[in-house]
Amino acid sequence: MPSSGFSGTLSGPKVEVAIDMGNPLLNITVDGFLKIGTIAATRVAAEEAYHAARKGSVSSHNFEHTLKKMCKEGAYWGTVAGVYVGAEYGVERIRGRRDWKNAMIGGVVTGAVISAATSKDKDRIVVDAITGGAIATAAEFLNYLI
Repeated sequence: MPSSGFSGTLSGPKVEVAIDMGNPLLNITVDGFLKIGTIAATRVAAEEAYHAARKGSVSSHNFEHTLKKMCKEGAYWGTVAGVYVGAEYGVERIRGRRDWKNAMIGGVVTGAVISAATSKDKDRIVVDAITGGAIATAAEFLNYLI
């Protein structure tokens, strides 16, 4: 019988949350979705708070708009992160190796999938796949330097 669990810790500025979905692929995908989705929603909240402070007023309409934008951005970037970490993990399991090629393939898959979901232009999908692979590979190489 499948089971799931939830645990979390808070120590200093680092927050660790673990969600056990009973499958490592699902665990890492949901973790990526939640972490990056939360970051995106927080970015929108900070940006909208700045705009409200600059205007000097907050209305219920602005507040509603901010909440909708937080949900939209959080869901979008959370989905991008979930697809990426899931694809990278899947490639790692298939290849049996942990190296920069997994990041590159995961980035290509993510760029293509997200682009195909939002655009029907084949050239745009190819360019987004290449861009996703390049960004993921560069990020992986930067991680090796640090």
